Amino acid sequence: MTINDEILTAANTLANQGIKPTVARIKTKLTQPVPLPTIISVLKTWQHDPNFIQPRSTINQDSASKHKDDLTNTISLAITKALIPLQEEISALKKEIQQLKSQLNK
Repeated sequence: MTINDEILTAANTLANQGIKPTVARIKTKLTQPVPLPTIISVLKTWQHDPNFIQPRSTINQDSASKHKDDLTNTISLAITKALIPLQEEISALKKEIQQLKSQLNK
């Protein structure tokens, strides 16, 4: 979540409680220090949205987790497919080495 989203979330939460969002009130709700001009700038353009009170990352967490799992599975499958020819080549080379060793021992 961006700092702007965090400011907007705090403003909407306060407004939903019937409290007028001010720079001082917003500043107390933030999880990290933010310069006052940033808070002022965001509050100047803020319009109350009662539903914008949760961090977007929390809302989309399940979707992001599923996407991450899908991506992990896709990468694992691609790695496995890429390794098959290499494993076959290693196996063939080992056989050749064994044949060469047996020819030298004759």
